[in-house]
Amino acid sequence: MRLILKWDNHSFETNLSNPIDLSIPLRDSRAGEGPSAWYVGRPKFETVRADGFVGRVAEGGAVNFTNVSFNPHGHGTHTECLGHITKEAESVNSCVIPTLMTCLVISITPEYINGDFVINTSHLPSSKSGSVLLPPAIIIRTLPNLPDKKSKDWANTNPPYLDPQFTKQLVERGVKHLLIDLPSVDREVDGGALESHRAFFGVPKLPRRNATITEFVFVPNDVRDGLYALNLQVSPFDLDAAPSRPVIFPLEEA
Repeated sequence: MRLILKWDNHSFETNLSNPIDLSIPLRDSRAGEGPSAWYVGRPKFETVRADGFVGRVAEGGAVNFTNVSFNPHGHGTHTECLGHITKEAESVNSCVIPTLMTCLVISITPEYINGDFVINTSHLPSSKSGSVLLPPAIIIRTLPNLPDKKSKDWANTNPPYLDPQFTKQLVERGVKHLLIDLPSVDREVDGGALESHRAFFGVPKLPRRNATITEFVFVPNDVRDGLYALNLQVSPFDLDAAPSRPVIFPLEEA
């Protein structure tokens, strides 16, 4: 199926038969795969066993029936809302997310500053048309883009993060959905400041209830920088964050 999208006075065509999945799936810790962060260990998949019942066909059970223990923020691709940093309960399931939206994929090599790797305003994308407007969604691929992003334990590694001024300018230029291949947009240890989260979600003065941040994506190396159509699929959890599956489709000017 082919579809026409319009953005910034331009028309783009996409083929929905060619999806590119950017999610990192949640896997059993025994498989030794899947990323983790925030000191929560690895996810656990446990076969249900009770009163003679075995939830595993390989062990003679009628069905596979598994309990899963995980943390949305610490395991795999997830999407969060402003409820991640507010006293009031806010659910990502209440966010209004377009079924399909224009997004920009950009690759950035973080700058080494005072012992940290930082994405700052010098990395902001420019526009060929001269417009300051950015698409409603932006996907940041950090370089080097190594495959261990999909299985690494990020705890105590001080990963790269976004300078809050960079984040503020994304908001000012129209970005509502921010996706990144890191465990957080903020520094791992920042004393609870969470400045980039606050800047993006407009907390506390101008809360943006339909804005989202998606972390732990993985953008394959063969995906070129540029414009795509994004279908951001979020599991219906009544929480501040939930597992998600961002899928992109290449765009061509119509």
